[in-house]
Amino acid sequence: MLCKNCKTTLEDNINFCNHCGAKVIRNRLTLKALLFDFYERFLNYDNKFLQTFLTLFSKPEHVIDGYINGTRKKYVDAISFFAIAITFAGLQVFVLRKFFPDSITLSGFTTNGTEAFSKTVLNTIQEYISFVMIFSIPIYALMAKVVFFNKKKYNYTELVVLFMYTVSQLTIIGMFIAIPAAALNFSYGDVGMVFLPIQILYQTYCLKRAYALNAKNLFLKVLLFLFVLAVFYITFIILFTLGLIMYYGGLQEFSKAMKQA
Repeated sequence: MLCKNCKTTLEDNINFCNHCGAKVIRNRLTLKALLFDFYERFLNYDNKFLQTFLTLFSKPEHVIDGYINGTRKKYVDAISFFAIAITFAGLQVFVLRKFFPDSITLSGFTTNGTEAFSKTVLNTIQEYISFVMIFSIPIYALMAKVVFFNKKKYNYTELVVLFMYTVSQLTIIGMFIAIPAAALNFSYGDVGMVFLPIQILYQTYCLKRAYALNAKNLFLKVLLFLFVLAVFYITFIILFTLGLIMYYGGLQEFSKAMKQA
């Protein structure tokens, strides 16, 4: 018998390849086997995904520092965890668009006259959600580098790892909030108003644990982080609006497109 992965000759009574470590599959795939494989990969308490997910709540610094310092067997590595989160984000967008299209509005965040523009922004973000997530990580890391300018524990690349974990965690949590909320007729904007404080609190909690901040330092860093976040957010909105205006061929054409929307 040959290993299906590395083609090494195997003895008939072994369950794992002694060359590449892959599990030996002898039977055809069944629904029971598929469900068991899903359980083993994602729901089993001993499995790395669940361990990573739970520890990012209780002791996020163990996961983050573990990966940075080279301990990468106990928890899912940052890149794989981020890839899983992108999959969850894509699944969320698919379910909302397929089954709850009326929920995809930013009611609660919009004012009269801005609904069309907000709808365009939301649709664009959802259309390119994976790219939005990928590009948000280095921006968050840059913001943290500015805020923690006097802390040398993490360099910029290590902050990228930190936010890959925290953003992924929030993305996974968000899916399990957004879809049930849409089923209960809450809009995306309504969910955002509730989830935004949760995001801020969780990121604050993770940074506190990672940098071992006391209450005074934490308060000052949070204020500075919110200020930097506001500057980055305003800059993003301005650049995004300019990009849309250029895409539509000018301010007049952009205004017409918004009115038609």
